[in-house]
Amino acid sequence: MRLRKVKDATEIIESHPHIVILDKEGLKGNWQSVFKSEQPIYIEVGMGKGQFIIGMAKKHPHLNFIGIEKFDSVMVRALEKVLEAESLPNLKLLKIDAAQLDSIFAADEVAGIYLNFSDPWPKPRHAKRRLTHENFLKIYERIMDNNGKICFKTDNRPLFEYSLVSLSAYGMQFHQSEDLDWNVMTEYEQKFSSKGQLIYRFEATFQGKE
Repeated sequence: MRLRKVKDATEIIESHPHIVILDKEGLKGNWQSVFKSEQPIYIEVGMGKGQFIIGMAKKHPHLNFIGIEKFDSVMVRALEKVLEAESLPNLKLLKIDAAQLDSIFAADEVAGIYLNFSDPWPKPRHAKRRLTHENFLKIYERIMDNNGKICFKTDNRPLFEYSLVSLSAYGMQFHQSEDLDWNVMTEYEQKFSSKGQLIYRFEATFQGKE
């Protein structure tokens, strides 16, 4: 998908350091310091325009959330939505690549990870870029605490099937949740669901971390 460049996106992002974490120096192992209250931290990798992570922050004020996105032109749209929302002291935004997660989060620092409608990277040669590839699972395992879950949603059946195989091969355990308390709709999900598109989802934990 071609990203539409947003004029002055970088400047807009940098003008709101109280929402977008710009200086990550010294935060590894100390991410609680950026929030008003010390609470479990949940991250969404690839938050898009931010509807899900904003909805989660509103729904769960007793938890802290970090929306992660690597593109300025997407990040700025999420930032605009945060600014339009009521005060959300339990939500921060962070512009990094998912491959950097374990360089800025310490072991056991993250309580849960959301992967919503991630890029499927359909070509076999691009498999290592999928956020459920073994390389990323190793990173998630290093930063998640013992009770941490990966919560995954997609409309892409091949990515869903690939992810089931990838996580199974890694030894992860799948869980059937009747509650789905994390099931705030993303922009994509609203669009696809309105057309009757099936949404695939799962929750999974690492062995020994349940």
